[in-house]
Amino acid sequence: MNARERYLETLLFGKPDRVPLSPGGPRESTLAAWHRQGLPEDVYWLDALTEAVGVPREAFDATHSLPEAFRMIPTFEEKVLEHRDGHYIVLDWMGAITEISDVYDYTYIRSAKDFVTRKWHRWPVESRADWEEKIRWRYDPADPTRLTPEFWERAAAAEASGKAVTLSVNGPFWQMREWVGMEGLCALMIDDPQFVTDMAEFWRTYVMTVLEQILRRVRLDVLYVSEDMAYKAHSMISPAMTRRFLQPAYLSWIDLLKSYGDGFIDMDSDGYIAHLIPIWIESGIKSCNPIEVAAGNDLVEFRRQFGRQMAYHGSVDKRCIATGGAVMRDEVMRLVPVLRDGGFIPSCDHGVPPDISWPTFIEYTRLLAELQGWV
Repeated sequence: MNARERYLETLLFGKPDRVPLSPGGPRESTLAAWHRQGLPEDVYWLDALTEAVGVPREAFDATHSLPEAFRMIPTFEEKVLEHRDGHYIVLDWMGAITEISDVYDYTYIRSAKDFVTRKWHRWPVESRADWEEKIRWRYDPADPTRLTPEFWERAAAAEASGKAVTLSVNGPFWQMREWVGMEGLCALMIDDPQFVTDMAEFWRTYVMTVLEQILRRVRLDVLYVSEDMAYKAHSMISPAMTRRFLQPAYLSWIDLLKSYGDGFIDMDSDGYIAHLIPIWIESGIKSCNPIEVAAGNDLVEFRRQFGRQMAYHGSVDKRCIATGGAVMRDEVMRLVPVLRDGGFIPSCDHGVPPDISWPTFIEYTRLLAELQGWV
């Protein structure tokens, strides 16, 4: 099997020859710690891991991502508004006023470079007038700078790579939260549900229009949808609100994917997702991640409850990996029944934090490689 076949066979409950290795990826602070613990400064961490574990690189490289396609054009001009008391106050590229420690520069505000705490002071949309004047016009699916010749060149390379071709997009909850803020969005669902419906419908159709342009020319295997709509123990909005405001987008996007082939949606949400999985299943979503254990998610129970209606990747408790030894091993072995049942790629249940040492990460990855048929 090539990498694409292996990835799709795994997540669609087929018969992969081996399950792809996906132990998780480090942030900048993690890499700094690993360099102090034996990772050579001049070697890419995944190359070093491949050599240390003794597996071929194809074990890890199962997907090939298409470039960003849905971002606002033009973005807001980023600028520092204030620098005081060890913090920057910044107008960021999405139009929000945000605060961040000056230990970092403001490029960390909207990136996953590291584990960084930020504070949002103001969101770009505070009224319908803001929505029309500041935001809506920036999402033109026909903008010639969106799907450029370079985009199509990289898409052709992705298709020729032998890997699963993937594309990422914000879900409607995530995107509306970027416009009005999380508290603002939740309040609007009660106080002005029509405004929420209008924004969600705009995002549904905008994504459909851009996505169809891509699907006409590219074989897309997986659409990664980012939602992040749950806390510890609960989702941020009710199942009824999820069905009312968000599900229409999921259903439309999945229908479009099906009309062009066998592509499917993989849903990304942190937090406790047990109340959301049934809605995702009825929407036709096939897999989800990262299944954070500290939030109360129990993958073994999910498999018992939902069977093979949902596939997963993630679910290895980062705290247990950090502890290492028998604790790490017991945590991985806890998930073996789900691994054997299919539809599961084990991985650290979020970005790999710096308290997971380089030697421990190697040991943990080697155990995964043994269980997944690579060594």
